Amino acid sequence: KFELDDGSGTPRQILSGIHKFYEPETLVGKTLVAILNLPRRKMMGYESNGMLISAVKEENGKEQLHLLILDDAVPAGMRLC
Repeated sequence: KFELDDGSGTPRQILSGIHKFYEPETLVGKTLVAILNLPRRKMMGYESNGMLISAVKEENGKEQLHLLILDDAVPAGMRLC
């Protein structure tokens, strides 16, 4: 569970199962790609308001997940095209 700046001025809460791949402090200040126009979803008693985009591949018999992380020069709230 974490909050991100989506450019709206209000923090957005997203729940994601990425903890086994990323420690929370490694994502602070990073610019991630997320889908934000999904319906709100309750998970584990919390509301999730979006979904992070990642790439997944099995390597050496283990699933590896890599979040799509953009250059820090991309401002929060920019749209993909």
